[in-house]
Amino acid sequence: MAAPGTPVTVTVTYSNEKHTVQIASHQEDSEPTLKDMALLIEQVTGVPVPFQKLICKGKSLKEMEQPLSALGVKNGCKVMLIGKRNSPEEEAELKKLKDFEKSVEQIANKLEEINKEFTGIQKGFLAKDLQAEALNHLDKRIKGAAEQFMKILEQIDAILDNVFLERRRKLTKNLPENFSDCKLKKKGLVKKVQAFLAQCDTVEGSIGQEMDKLQSKNLALAE
Repeated sequence: MAAPGTPVTVTVTYSNEKHTVQIASHQEDSEPTLKDMALLIEQVTGVPVPFQKLICKGKSLKEMEQPLSALGVKNGCKVMLIGKRNSPEEEAELKKLKDFEKSVEQIANKLEEINKEFTGIQKGFLAKDLQAEALNHLDKRIKGAAEQFMKILEQIDAILDNVFLERRRKLTKNLPENFSDCKLKKKGLVKKVQAFLAQCDTVEGSIGQEMDKLQSKNLALAE
């Protein structure tokens, strides 16, 4: 068994390629796991983890969270990789999706801030004479966040479209039906953005109700 924190060096063979890789654990004072090795192999070969079939000493390696030592993978071992690389076109589309993912996270942080501020107003943490202005400001911000999510959703929806159009223009029959990694990531990101949009609608509706209540109270006091 490898000592905690000690890297394991193996030779990975893929087609006609050979790569010597040193696998370290992503967690301090832990042994490197199969997942650590698979992620490193993805970096050096371009074969995504979901498409990797790793074989060592005639056995298929599948348990991602297991330490390499528990799977019999030690220093100097040879690991055979079987799998499909992403095409340069798919890599380009995946990069776009990763960039969109970062943008979605940034807007989601804004949504969380709006939600916290609104909850604070509901709990009476803000003076009553300041609530109307604060709610109006939050209403504008939540609408802005929803608009940003919608814009990103449209851009995500266009992912792969350009690839299809370009191949059709060149009269290429092989459309990107194998872009499974890209399609899967796109589908997951679309669901995530749709969930955030639903949150925006809920928060916007709640802010609107709070504004109506405040307005009714002010009218009652004026009478």
